[in-house]
Amino acid sequence: MAESNQLVDLVQTRIDEFLKTRQLIVTTVSPDLSALVNFSRQFLSGGKRFRAQFCQRGWQSVPGSAALDSSPVIAAAAALEIFHAAALVHDDIIDNSDTRRGSASAHKLFESLHAAGGWAGAPVEFGRASAILLGDLLLGWSDELLDEGLQASADPVAARLGRHEFNQMRTEVTAGQYLDILEERAWLVQPEEELLERAMRVIVFKSAKYSVQAPLVIGAALAGADTAHLDALRAFGLPLGIAYQLRDDLLGVFGDASVTGKPSGDDLREGKRTVLIALTRTALEPAARDYLDGLLGDPGLDAAQILSLQELIRASGAVESVETLITDQVADARIALHASPIAPEVRQQLETLAETVTRRSF
Repeated sequence: MAESNQLVDLVQTRIDEFLKTRQLIVTTVSPDLSALVNFSRQFLSGGKRFRAQFCQRGWQSVPGSAALDSSPVIAAAAALEIFHAAALVHDDIIDNSDTRRGSASAHKLFESLHAAGGWAGAPVEFGRASAILLGDLLLGWSDELLDEGLQASADPVAARLGRHEFNQMRTEVTAGQYLDILEERAWLVQPEEELLERAMRVIVFKSAKYSVQAPLVIGAALAGADTAHLDALRAFGLPLGIAYQLRDDLLGVFGDASVTGKPSGDDLREGKRTVLIALTRTALEPAARDYLDGLLGDPGLDAAQILSLQELIRASGAVESVETLITDQVADARIALHASPIAPEVRQQLETLAETVTRRSF
């Protein structure tokens, strides 16, 4: 725990230092741009830093990494957190979500700025457009910070491989995000028997790879890991990432707002076509399925309707099915981990982290 806290502090310090340098650039253009940096700081403060932790564990899993300069992996871990913040800003726009971690989402912050200033036009339009630009800015900054870290690497081959893995992650998560919004709208014309498989594909590319697998591999690549070592981390990271997102999907429907920072049942209002929903639909009779389909995705769902859908999902047995899937995926991850060349002490640290990310409560 102490080591994780130390990493979080190092990553936060690296982010803060980086933002100071970028603040000088944007405020030189115009003091009106200070909101971009201020809101960036807000979204980059706190959080569990799971991606940063997996990146560090990937680095530590490589023999000899303890003797290396750690600045490249700290920069990569910080870059992953900035990339994550960018993805969340854009995700909240796509989902019309007003909150993030219990506070206003980026587009709502910009709306408030517009309203407080008494500016022309519609606050909603200004908020959405400004948040898109903030997300784009954060994406660019994540690249810049990563490049700064790679320049400090003594191994140019490892640096190139780390950059390649980061680039692939960025492409895959964008593709996964598109698949997510596609499924929310195209499910109606897809074969019923394919919906579960399609929902699982969204999990893999939108979340599992980018939340767990890619950070592990990026960290290990920067430490000079060979192909066999990287493949072992991929074999561990993918099922664990799937379990992580399956848990997140349960929290998106049943989570306590005071814990998750999002309104309870938010995924139901957004119409997320998750594995949980696919399993629910399979278990329901036609009339109940039509009832679910008729309400899912309605942003105006009230508390009684949310409760009704939650009860329907529970009664279908889908929650137990997802819990079984989580257990099976974690078991697969552990099997892969124990078959890997990773040192026992790092394996234990990864086991502990795996428990943390998949046992979050409602």
